[in-house]
Amino acid sequence: AALGELEALNLSGRGLQELPEEVGAALSGLRVLSLRRNRLCRLPHAALRHLGRLAELDLSHNRLRGLGDGGALGGLRGLRKLSLSHNELGAEGAGALGELGRLEELDLSFNRLRRLPEGLGRLRHLRALDVDHNQLAAFPAVLLELAALEELDCSGNRHLGVLPEGIAALRRLKILWLSGTGLAALPEGLCQLGGLESLMLDGNQLRALPTGFGSLQRLKMLNLSSNLLAEFPAAVLALPGLEELYLSRNQLTVLPPRLCQLRQLRTLWLDNNRIRYLPDSVVLLHSLEELVLQGNQIAILPEGFGQLSRVTLWKIKDNPLIQPPYEVCMKGIPYIAAYQQELAHSQPALKPRLKLVLMGPKDAGKTLLRRCLMEEDGQKEDLGSLDAGSTQPRGCPGQQQDAGRAPAAKGIEVMDWTADAERGLTFIVYELAGDPSYDVIQSFFLSPGALYVLVVNLSAYVPQHFYPSVGYFLHWLGSKVPHAVVCMVGTHADLCAERELEEKCLDIHQQIAQQEKRDAEGLQSLVQQVDEALGQDFDLRCSSPHAAFYGVSDKNLRRKKAQFQYLLNHRPQILSPVLPFSCRDRCQVRRLRDKLLSVAEHRDIFPNLHRVLPKSWQVLEELHFQPRAQQLWLSWWDSARLGLQAGLTEDRLQSALSYLHESGKLLYFEEHLTLREYVFHNLPRLIDILNVFCQQDAAVLLQKLLSDGHIDELRAAQLHHYVEGFLLHGLLPAHVIRLLLKPHVQSREDLQLILELLEKMGLCYCVNKPKCKPLNGAAAWYKFPCYVKNEVPHAEAWIHGANLSGQSFVVEQLQIEYSFPFIFPPGLFARYSVQINSHVVQRSDGKYQIYAYRGKVPVVVSYRPARGALQPDTLSIASHASLPNIWTAWQAITPLVEELNVLLQEWPGLYYTVHVLCSKCLKRGSPNPHTFPGELLSQPRPEGLTEIICPKNGSERVNVALVYPPTPTVISPCSK
Repeated sequence: AALGELEALNLSGRGLQELPEEVGAALSGLRVLSLRRNRLCRLPHAALRHLGRLAELDLSHNRLRGLGDGGALGGLRGLRKLSLSHNELGAEGAGALGELGRLEELDLSFNRLRRLPEGLGRLRHLRALDVDHNQLAAFPAVLLELAALEELDCSGNRHLGVLPEGIAALRRLKILWLSGTGLAALPEGLCQLGGLESLMLDGNQLRALPTGFGSLQRLKMLNLSSNLLAEFPAAVLALPGLEELYLSRNQLTVLPPRLCQLRQLRTLWLDNNRIRYLPDSVVLLHSLEELVLQGNQIAILPEGFGQLSRVTLWKIKDNPLIQPPYEVCMKGIPYIAAYQQELAHSQPALKPRLKLVLMGPKDAGKTLLRRCLMEEDGQKEDLGSLDAGSTQPRGCPGQQQDAGRAPAAKGIEVMDWTADAERGLTFIVYELAGDPSYDVIQSFFLSPGALYVLVVNLSAYVPQHFYPSVGYFLHWLGSKVPHAVVCMVGTHADLCAERELEEKCLDIHQQIAQQEKRDAEGLQSLVQQVDEALGQDFDLRCSSPHAAFYGVSDKNLRRKKAQFQYLLNHRPQILSPVLPFSCRDRCQVRRLRDKLLSVAEHRDIFPNLHRVLPKSWQVLEELHFQPRAQQLWLSWWDSARLGLQAGLTEDRLQSALSYLHESGKLLYFEEHLTLREYVFHNLPRLIDILNVFCQQDAAVLLQKLLSDGHIDELRAAQLHHYVEGFLLHGLLPAHVIRLLLKPHVQSREDLQLILELLEKMGLCYCVNKPKCKPLNGAAAWYKFPCYVKNEVPHAEAWIHGANLSGQSFVVEQLQIEYSFPFIFPPGLFARYSVQINSHVVQRSDGKYQIYAYRGKVPVVVSYRPARGALQPDTLSIASHASLPNIWTAWQAITPLVEELNVLLQEWPGLYYTVHVLCSKCLKRGSPNPHTFPGELLSQPRPEGLTEIICPKNGSERVNVALVYPPTPTVISPCSK
């Protein structure tokens, strides 16, 4: 009797294959019934016959192929809402729907309908119909009979092709979705839908809009993204009530001045077009909250652009911005406003300065090349016989052998080079040592907007060593700086015979082309795989773990495709074949200088060289870099005093310092609690400090420590012991660090500030940092992970399911694996080791492994270098717990995953994948466990899903809690 009064029942995700008649008979008063995500292959006719009062019925996500003879549904005379989405319905199986005379909402999306049943036209009360992602070959004429229709979704029917003029009959229509339906034109009849408020036309082939489109005066949202529009559709300007306009991924070059007529506009997306400038009137769109302009050709923003103060979503990257400079624009609208206000206060200044980075393997000859170009030390005549880092020079017939060598750069060296005094063109030259010991810091100095010179020693080059000599550096640079501009230079040209020189340069050129082709083809293949997956129904992708991109949502797949397209569209710009170079040949030196100057001054390649700055900002930069400025940093107040000399009040100083930080002139961490009180303006001295901590030579370190002649033997032995420990375990006490930095550190406060900076940069962490008060007399110890040499075998035992005594125990293992097919970012593991320190306790570090605890839950972070050319590098984050407590393992690893994602955002051109490893395979000790897509980590657990079959062993089922976290976390690389 009590069940008879029940009005709503949710039986979702119960694995039901049928609904017994007794259930329907006992629930005769039911008004709402959900049977979604079950295994129904046919309608439960017998049960439904008793549910005459039913108003809402959800049968989505089942396996229905038909609706029977109509008897079961025909009895539901009061049904107002019916969902049949994500089934397997064909046209023959949907005929019974015409009997539901009171139906108001009908969802038939994600089925296999090639046409709609004729009886659908009898649904006179139908207000909302969803038929997206079916197989409709034409717009169904029966829809034109649904005069009450207010919402219609036909998206994803790729062969729809044409809309009939008769669509004007749907006069009550308010929302119309026609995304991805193959439309090449729109009928004038569409313009008679005067009540239309939202219109989705993205993913079609439209080149223009009908002349009467401006009649849609109630339209508030219009999506025309991913079409073929070459001109801004003028009819849109006649829609004063428009609030959202999407025109991404078209072919627009110009925006109309009358754009400001759309005064209600809150959202404007114009990304990935060919727009060269914005009309001045855009600043009058005062209601604008979202403005997306990335991927265009915009160089200058209109005056007063900072007035768009309500904009919270702002994207401008991948534009050749010069005014305001790119670095200012990337910080957001408030910084653009500050820049433009500063220009109004002071004169504009144009100071051409470009970053020039010399990189390449050890002994490539970078130091001598730099000296030859800069003609430094008055060695014009002698430099021809020197070469940086060259080992045993060898002669060639008819040529004199090198007589000496220039000392190679230690770590990183930076200096100014006035390459063209007449035009005032200055290069800021960074020379990066080829020694892998410096990998952890060198990536900091790879930034957009620089000219990169990749140097290779032609006399020592052999084709078999192309990758370590050239290919590796192109992968490294492309991962850190997508679309980097690279000039290839081959040194020691004078030590090669003419034919040898020609063959080696040609080989390098051909192998670069082959590597780029392989990489591009690999990415194209991935795009094709994603397209194939998007062509499948979501249910089909979820039907079997064997399916590619198992369970990954369409949204995540589209993000993934966008990421691949970005990587394809931002390949390195390698300007020319290898330029042979010898300091003996002054013609070759001049040719290289001329080449660098011509590339630097090319506006399409380096628009930032011509960026316009407020005069006050330029003066501030010069004041910070006066020759007398020998100290490593300035306090905020010292910097503020310099700002006053430049004409900048304190409230205007922040934006100028932020620009100088973003453009690599100084370091200013405005969001760091301690470091924001200081400005690190002396980059050469800061680089000297960084070089100290990448020094792997015990003799050099001891020389620094023993420079004071008053050290006794006992003290010397102790310092020797510290150096040995440093080079093996990466550990140093603070007082020894102070000795190493003696020229730079004058006080305990200086030391603490430098250590804070090193920790911020991810170079070290304090092992015994107190939570509140300073250490009472105890030495503070710091760990530099890049020095750790020892292994941690007990962590290896733990990850395979044994405790420290070796006794096996029953737990479920959770492991997230990042895979890097092209390149593992140099220094990433060491920096990541520092970044996670605040999240873990009781840690034990190995060269490639960290064993620690999050609270009482163990975690292991492991890096595994590639074991062959076809195997990727991997970095995994693992934990374990019993199945009922598996949420604690998720809770333990999630912050570590988030920290890694933050670090990887510094590598926008890096391709990597994320997977969840099968816990059953891990427990069996499988060397190649099955992997589930990492995108599942950012998706909610499917309703009703409890287990997933492991494809490696079809009889084993994996609990869904071991694949999906309790709360989704965004980890997809394309979320960047």
